[in-house]
Amino acid sequence: MSEREATANGITGRYYETDAERVLEFVGERGTAAVAQNIEGYAMLKVRPTPDGDELERYYGFDMALDHAAELLGVSPSDLPVPDPAADMGM
Repeated sequence: MSEREATANGITGRYYETDAERVLEFVGERGTAAVAQNIEGYAMLKVRPTPDGDELERYYGFDMALDHAAELLGVSPSDLPVPDPAADMGM
């Protein structure tokens, strides 16, 4: 496991970057959720059911985006493992 991946409570959080976005993907027994931000790291966070899925909602704050991601997975936000490189997402 690298610093870009964290696992806890049966959920794996993976952080990676594409040409256009910073992506934090969560995979658990109950499904997936993703939080994405532009590559520059200053725009609103987009919550999606999957990394490539349709945007469900946008948030300024990382905590609110994590709340929504946790809701999609049916867990508490505190159950979501956030890899260190993703800790500064949000505005």
